[in-house]
Amino acid sequence: MRYLVALISGAFFGAGLHLSGMTNTAKVQGWLDVFGDWDPTLAFVLGGAMVPMAIAWAVTSHLKASATGRPFPPRPQGGIDAPLAIGSVLFGIGWGLAGLCPGPVVAALSYGGGPLLLFAAAMVVGMLAAPALRGRLDKARAAQ
Repeated sequence: MRYLVALISGAFFGAGLHLSGMTNTAKVQGWLDVFGDWDPTLAFVLGGAMVPMAIAWAVTSHLKASATGRPFPPRPQGGIDAPLAIGSVLFGIGWGLAGLCPGPVVAALSYGGGPLLLFAAAMVVGMLAAPALRGRLDKARAAQ
């Protein structure tokens, strides 16, 4: 049941990314080009993600488990720390340069070709290397 729900959710998410144009790197980079040919359509996509998530947090705060029986993740804690700021900057740089973030990359793999496959491979390597790097940074910080 859990895998079926994940498959259906992923299919809806991917279809939404394609439909909204978020797999089009030019559209994403147009959003970031505030002093040039700015494309505000990403604001509607962001709003379309934030409103349902706010509703989901409100609904799940009264439930103990999901429809699949698994517990809901805890709500994010407020506050900005160094790892969040650094990660946000790195994410933004990559997003601005490539015009894609992880969700749209997976959705675009069906038609992306060589450069997108290379980007996706580099993204996976980064995701796999991040926990080890984070552990080393935490260990170095604790030693100081």
